[in-house]
Amino acid sequence: MSTIFKKIIDRQIPADIVHEDDLCLAFRDIHPHAPTHILVIPKKEIAGVSAATAQDSVLLGHLIFTAGQIAAREGLSNGYRLVINNGADAGQSVDHLHVHLLGGRALGWPPG
Repeated sequence: MSTIFKKIIDRQIPADIVHEDDLCLAFRDIHPHAPTHILVIPKKEIAGVSAATAQDSVLLGHLIFTAGQIAAREGLSNGYRLVINNGADAGQSVDHLHVHLLGGRALGWPPG
C-alpha cells in the first residue's frame, strides 16, 4: 500500500512542491509547526532511518544538503532546524523517511 508521500511523488495527491530532482522531492507541510515547514523526502521508498542501508548513505546526505539549499532560498538566514523522526515513539506518522525543515521563528529547546 502506498503512503501519502508516495502518492505525492506520483502526483496522485497535490502538494505545494518547492524542489524536485532525481533523488528527492520537497513540499510545504499542510500542518506547519513553524512559519516555514517543508518536508524533504527521498523518491526511493525507505520506511525510516532504521530501514536505510549503507547503499542509501549518499541519498541520506543528499536530503540534508538539499534541505540546506532550500533553507537558503527560503531566506532562513537566522537559522533553521532539521528533524528526522524514526518510529512511533519519535512521532513518525508516515512510514516514508522524511526530513522536516523548520524555520522562520526562534525554535525552543528541548523540542518536546
